[in-house]
Formats: sequence, structure tokens, C-alpha cells
Amino acid sequence: MKYRLEWKYKLKNNERVQCSADWVTGETALQMGEELEAAGKVSDLYFYDEKGTSWILKEMKKLLAEIEEDPHDIIVYFDGGFQKETNQAGLGAVIFFNQGKKKYRLRANERFDELETNNEAEYAALYYALNLLEDLGVSHLSCEFKGDSQVVLKQLEGEWPCYEDVLNRWLDRIEEKMKALDIHPKYTVIPRKDNKEADKLATQALEGKEIFAKTIIL
Repeated sequence: MKYRLEWKYKLKNNERVQCSADWVTGETALQMGEELEAAGKVSDLYFYDEKGTSWILKEMKKLLAEIEEDPHDIIVYFDGGFQKETNQAGLGAVIFFNQGKKKYRLRANERFDELETNNEAEYAALYYALNLLEDLGVSHLSCEFKGDSQVVLKQLEGEWPCYEDVLNRWLDRIEEKMKALDIHPKYTVIPRKDNKEADKLATQALEGKEIFAKTIIL
């Protein structure tokens, strides 16, 4: 989750000027807030998250302490592979997140039967990633989802229409899961070369190689 600060700066003539900062991590936002308060030149200092919720400094300290041990700062890479001959799909997901003072990477895949197109496999891969997030206990957070399917991501954003009933059903399932977990999504289209790890996991799933690995990033 990213945060931004807003405050009023007190000039020598007692005039107050409205100021704001760019989006930063929770840790950086808290440090900025504490330093501004210590300077004694600000009033009406508030922290805002990406959903518009606001906190004062004391509440922000408590919030960050509570979420420190929960997964946060989450980035999800996903990809779906499809075999037309068998109507099978390989679903791959790579999830980066912070928890406590450590950074983690979760790699997982799954084979899925009875799909019809590659686009459907991409939707299924994203839904699979959401189930992984649910298992991690992720909720009430913003998450960035990165994939190389522009069609799927633009449809999820609502920028492109979706006319296929099968894909609309996947859209509904994804939106329902997002709502249940209270996840605020950001969708980013990336080149295929930047999605190699999720793509490889999807291919391995089609080959019958199941993978589930959680590692600490040093």
C-alpha cells in the first residue's frame, strides 16, 4: 500500500500554506510525518492511502505496527498457457511481498482442465493468483498485478469491452474475489520477456510439474 501526506506549513507571519507529498511506502510516509512534526512548523497533518482513507500521525504509527507482520507491498506476476489439443491450461503465478522485516517470493503453478482459449487461461491464472493471496491472508490492501496479456488487463480495468460470455463469467468471479478480500488492484501490462518466470511456471504445469515454493529474498 502506498501513502501520501497532506499538511499545512506555518510561515513566520502565521500564514498557513497547504502542502502535499508524492505517493511513498508506509515506512517512508511515517518517517516524513515524524520529521515534519518534530520541526514544529506544520499543522493538520494527515496520511492518505490509495483508497482515500485518512489517518493522523498517532493512528498511522498504530496501523503500520499492526500490518508489519502481515503480507504487504504485494506485486503479482501471472501467466496462463493453453493447449488447444487437450483444452488444458497451465497457470503460473509469482508473488513478491514483504512480511515483518523480510522480503519473500512465492512461486506456484497449477494445471486446469476444460478451458477454451488462451485468454480464458490468462483469466484463470489471475484468479489462481487471487486464491494464493487469500491463502496468504492478504486483505484490505492494494496489489499490483502484472501480465503480458493486454486484452485481459484492459478488460479488467474496464477500458476495453468484453463480449464473450465465458470471459465475462471470469471477470465476475475475479471482481467478486477482489471485493471479498477488499483488494485494491492496479493492472500493469508488461512485455512478455519481463514475465518469463510466470510463463515458465505455466509451461511446467502443462508438463505435469507442480511447483509451490516460498523463498526469502536476500
